[in-house]
Amino acid sequence: MPIHGTTILAVYDPDQRRAILACDGQATLNDQVIKHSAQKVRPLHDGQVLAGFAGATADSLTLFERFEGKLSEYGGNLRRSAVELAKEWRTDRMLRRLEALMAVTSEEGLLLLSGAGDVIEPDDGLIGIGSGGMTALAAARALRRTHVDMPIRDVVQTAMQIASEIDVYTNDRVTMEELEW
Repeated sequence: MPIHGTTILAVYDPDQRRAILACDGQATLNDQVIKHSAQKVRPLHDGQVLAGFAGATADSLTLFERFEGKLSEYGGNLRRSAVELAKEWRTDRMLRRLEALMAVTSEEGLLLLSGAGDVIEPDDGLIGIGSGGMTALAAARALRRTHVDMPIRDVVQTAMQIASEIDVYTNDRVTMEELEW
């Protein structure tokens, strides 16, 4: 599903004992910018989980609420909550019409969720979603490979800046949520 109009980058690093979810602030309606400081990432489950979305705002907010409910139901277990949400998302008549992707992370790991029932854990601890997501992801991968000691906060800031310079649906007003354990 092509998602236009946002950039989400998630970096999970168990060695640095932290994870960061970042988003640009641009919200568009067709070919017009309607907001420059939209919040597309947020902490959930008393700050123990971070979630970010790309897609229709109302759909994404519905998924945030559902995912937070699953986290409560399963005691904050990221993987179990993600799998249960993905199953519900795929089979529920209302939910399966939602057009969004989610990146979620906690101390347990980093996952990509979709309405097709996907729950994917990346091999390298990096996820990019949205129209600028692949650009930010490529930049983050290059930085992680060439600057192995670079703090992930710097990796995220630089990768998001690069995405904002390339993708017309991405601006440079980046919001970052960070977890440390």
